[in-house]
This record gives sequence, structure tokens and C-alpha cells, in this order.
Amino acid sequence: MTVAGIRCLASTQDVCGEGCVWHPQQNAIFWTDINRGLLHCYSLGTGEVETWHFDQPVTAVVLTTYDAVLVLILGGAIVVWHTRTHRIIDVLFRLPEWPAVRCNDARVDPAGVLWFGTMQNNVQDDGTTSDVTEWRGALYSLIPGAEPRQWHSGFGITNTLAWSPNGETMYFGDTLANCLYRGSFDPVSSHLEGREVFFAGFPRGLPDGSTMDAEGHLWNCRYGGSCIVRIAPDGSIADILETPLNNPTTCAFASTDVSTLLFTSAADATQPNQTEGSLYALQTSVRGLLSTPLRL
Repeated sequence: MTVAGIRCLASTQDVCGEGCVWHPQQNAIFWTDINRGLLHCYSLGTGEVETWHFDQPVTAVVLTTYDAVLVLILGGAIVVWHTRTHRIIDVLFRLPEWPAVRCNDARVDPAGVLWFGTMQNNVQDDGTTSDVTEWRGALYSLIPGAEPRQWHSGFGITNTLAWSPNGETMYFGDTLANCLYRGSFDPVSSHLEGREVFFAGFPRGLPDGSTMDAEGHLWNCRYGGSCIVRIAPDGSIADILETPLNNPTTCAFASTDVSTLLFTSAADATQPNQTEGSLYALQTSVRGLLSTPLRL
């Protein structure tokens, strides 16, 4: 379906916008520009945007059990950042393979445990993007204060981390393989069991970030495919949302009724557009799931 209600909330001209999350207590949206090492914050109340710069790529943003504290996923580290002092106050993890390998997508499971993926580092020192040629990505979980646990390896670009509404199914993907997987999940012990193909071979672009709605449908942004696909629990296509952008990158739900879909995008050098690489919103007819905060 073609969606006419998509609106640009913030034209930040990101090289690769990613990691959007709605912060209910601050009524704000946080997202990143991976290549420029930026963290953005858009206030839904004022419409103002604040931006902070880091010396590494910023790939994802995670809420925590403290309203004024976020966890930021950087290229080579996972850090705790204070939203009022704008300072890094702790480092939860340093990636040994950095800078050859970097962190990528990250989300928190129903038990409050952080999950994140890695990939060959494709961000050059000057902020440009290189090709990913090595399948060095892996999937990890991390409890603060402990060593990370690796669950799967051999991915090209580890992407999409989401859980079913009852927490008993985990979804994760490999962008380069054009494949989304699922496995059985214990929402109490945070244990992932098995891996089977859930959604693969879709011809429009490649799977990037995703979010989950309350009906158990996965919303997957298709990088290079100009659309967001809503996938039913049985792996069938429930809907295709057409976007005016070539590279939607990740999405999340927001607002008081959690029915506004937010999504980010990456710039497209072949189709210059001043709104590419910005933050967008779309009112939907379904409710999404709120982001689970990380237990600190």
C-alpha cells in the first residue's frame, strides 16, 4: 500500500540514520547517525533537535531502568550515557575485535537483558562507507557486570532484534543473507533455543532493523527496497508500506497510544533528496510494543 501520511519529523541529513527509540518519560525520540558518530534527540513537545558527537560510530540506543540514563552502542564499546550531563558514566563492554569488527543493532529482551549484533566494520575514518566482504558478524547477549555470551556467528551483518508479544519467540536476521530467523525464547532466563528461517528471499532490498506490534507482526525496514514490510507470525506478508525513501533503516513505535511508527533512513547517493537520512513518522491503525528498558 502507498502511504500518504508519512511526515518528516527532523531533517538531519544523516549518512546512515539508525537506532530510533521513543523515550516515554522524556517524550522524546533518540536516534543515531552511524557514520558521523552522532546521537540525536527530537522533542515531541517542542519539535527541537539536539545532537551530540562521539569519537566512534553510534549504532543503537537503548533505554534503561533509570529515566535519565541511556545505553549507547558504539562501534567498539557499549557505554552508559547520562541525558542531563551528556557524559559517559560507565563502560559496560569493549569489543576486542574493534576496529576491524564493530557493533550494530541492539535491543533489550523481555527480561531486561541486552542483545546486540556485530559485523565487519564498514565505516571508514572519514565517515564514508565501504563494502562488507567478510562474514564476521555474531549475535550476543550481555548482562551488565558479566561477560557477553555469543549465541550465533558467521553473519554478514547481524540485524533485527525483536521478540513476540508473549516473549516466547525471538527474531534476528542477517542483512547480507537477505534472511530473518526466529528461535524459541525463554523470557525469564533469556535463553535462545534453535534457529530457523522465518522470512527470506524477499526481492525488495535487504532486511535492516525491525520492531514488533501488539498483534505479533514484525515490521521490517527494507534497505534499498523503499518499503517497510509487515510480516505475520506465520511468515506471510500482511502488508507492504511504500515509502518515498530508498533506504529505510529501522523503526519503533511511539506516542501515548503507541500507534505512531517512527523510522529512520540512510542517504542514497544515486537519488539525492534533502529529506533522505532523516527521522520520519507514520500514524498506523495498530498498537506497537514499548521498548523494554535495560536493567542496570
